[in-house]
Amino acid sequence: MTAALHGYARPGEWTTDDLDAMPPDGRRREILDGILLMSRTPTRLQQSITGRLGVALEETCPPHLDVTQAVELRISRTRAFIPDLLVTELDAAVRNPSHYRPNEVLLVVEIVSEGSRSIDRVLKPALYAEADIPYFWRIETETGIVVHAHKLDPVKQIYVETTRMPDGILLPEPWEMDIPLARITPRAR
Repeated sequence: MTAALHGYARPGEWTTDDLDAMPPDGRRREILDGILLMSRTPTRLQQSITGRLGVALEETCPPHLDVTQAVELRISRTRAFIPDLLVTELDAAVRNPSHYRPNEVLLVVEIVSEGSRSIDRVLKPALYAEADIPYFWRIETETGIVVHAHKLDPVKQIYVETTRMPDGILLPEPWEMDIPLARITPRAR
């Protein structure tokens, strides 16, 4: 669930400068049009999928790209989100950023959880598309793991779903990959 962050009352809208001034206390803070939001700590399922997918993508991606998780994406001074996983240009990653700009990001992945359904399914994709991020994946976990791959329509600035993958990730772009579902599925008893 994402909620306004209590204990940080201030007049006016929040900016990324305010995020920079906050203590590094491990809280997941995002800004939506100047409103400060705080997300729940990710679940074990979400963290396991993110970690496993990150490793699988890193193993398959071209050498000019980098895979990372939970690093801030600053769309503007009043819009900043923390995607579950990002694929960026390696040149941007080697500067060891605390945040990325949209033009440095090739792919954003959001794993939908109980408290983030509307934000991950509707709001974030619309804002990532508006920021011209070429690829967006949404991973649903309610009835098993299903990866929804989207590609940006640069004219309309919306994402178009290219495929829905309940059995693994088999795609020709943004680079050729074949990742079995078992590779990103957390252990279970």
